[in-house]
Amino acid sequence: MDPKEKIIFALDVDRFEEAQQLVMEFKDHVGMFKVGKQLFTQCGPKIVDYIKLKNSKVFLDLKYHDIPNTVAKASIEAAKLGVDILNVHASGGFTMMSEAKRALVEAGKNPDIRRPKIIGVTVLTSLDDGELKRVGFDIPVIELTKRLALLTREAGLDGVVAGGSEIEMIRELCGKDFLIITPGVRLEEKKDDQKRTITPQEAIRRGASYIVLGRAVRDAADPRALLKKITGDIANALSL
Repeated sequence: MDPKEKIIFALDVDRFEEAQQLVMEFKDHVGMFKVGKQLFTQCGPKIVDYIKLKNSKVFLDLKYHDIPNTVAKASIEAAKLGVDILNVHASGGFTMMSEAKRALVEAGKNPDIRRPKIIGVTVLTSLDDGELKRVGFDIPVIELTKRLALLTREAGLDGVVAGGSEIEMIRELCGKDFLIITPGVRLEEKKDDQKRTITPQEAIRRGASYIVLGRAVRDAADPRALLKKITGDIANALSL
């Protein structure tokens, strides 16, 4: 795989025009664009259409979490948009996840719909053991991540979103073909609102399928030069 294909760029902005500019600036330097709640709420499916028109891939990061029927139907609509990856919260349970996967497989029988990959969100990288306890999970992040990753695989999903410290465990438990998307990727110690962070090279070395980058690149003095360096770091990690 071309090292740049490992990079998902997060379009965490609040205007369609700004997202357009970022797509045009980075479409030849990253493998995919992440569309999250902020941007999708502001401008809806037209941003997905725009990215696809530029021959780029889309990770629709809306983290569906609802009753199984609702999530299954929402997943079908995401597939109709042509997204490449979508996600659901693994904590929504086995039935929710398996119904969403079943609905996508069924929808994919339509020649006009290509089934996207569907992945489960394990534990948000903004959470640590202390935050989990405050919401009633009296187990550490690593143990909850393990349980949710195994449940995701059992439900038939294609992979998970997980923090850098959990990559190796998930890779060992779920196999080499299980997708692992790692957010919370940082180039230095600044953590912003992320509590469990990792560098691009280390994430790939540990076995991440994709890394998510956003602010660290967007706010850099020379974003393209930085992406070139990151791509080189990823290539080095892949060669080890």
